[in-house]
Amino acid sequence: MDNPIIEMKQVWKEYGDQVVLEKLNLSVQAGEFVSIVGASGCGKTTLLSMLLGTESPSRGALLLDGEPMPAEPSASRGIVFQKYSVFPHLNALENVMLGGEFAASVLFGRAFGKQRKNLKEKALEMLQAVGLSDAAQRYPSELSGGMQQRLAIAQALIKQPRILLLDEPFGALDPGIRKDMHSLIRELWKKRGLTVFMITHDLSEGFSLGSRVWVLDKPRIDPQQPERYGAQIVYDIGLNTGQKLPESIQNLLDKTVQDV
Repeated sequence: MDNPIIEMKQVWKEYGDQVVLEKLNLSVQAGEFVSIVGASGCGKTTLLSMLLGTESPSRGALLLDGEPMPAEPSASRGIVFQKYSVFPHLNALENVMLGGEFAASVLFGRAFGKQRKNLKEKALEMLQAVGLSDAAQRYPSELSGGMQQRLAIAQALIKQPRILLLDEPFGALDPGIRKDMHSLIRELWKKRGLTVFMITHDLSEGFSLGSRVWVLDKPRIDPQQPERYGAQIVYDIGLNTGQKLPESIQNLLDKTVQDV
């Protein structure tokens, strides 16, 4: 087996006396799709922030390719949030080009000449990949919610990241549009060989998209000091491996599917 792209060794995250995450010992191979589920407030977004580099572990080691995770975001990791992260004053093409523009010149925020031409061609290819080639000149206010989220995905992928982080990316979309977005993200994951981490509150979404599911919860609770213990990965479920789901998870999944 190849060396893991991500490793967590006894990772804890604390804010003062509040323990958010504790005792995380995990490894992820390149190309896996990890769905992260759990109750609100259990630390899912904090975990994703550590993978992005905007938060650092309080204790333990978080490694990217065997080296300490860089303490700031980089081109190797792209992120898509639930709330559309596109810029309203830029059209779709300009939104996708923006990251490359700033990389070309922090001072001017703009590429020039051949560099700009190549960036534009790359952005148009990315818009085509997410099904927005006909909307290149349209502004976000002229796009539907699903189209805006496709645009946000194009923004995240323009720098060709190896890791894609998704923070409830489809939570604000109607069911029909969500289904289309599921097909899109599954296709991009496989075609581009991405390693994906996705937070979702929708169990059926997590299990249908992921190749692996992490369930975050607090196995230890002190009612008098709820901040004393943090969440852990209480289940690490490899899908399509024949691994039987825990009965509690299967019951929740069955109920979720019935309610759809």
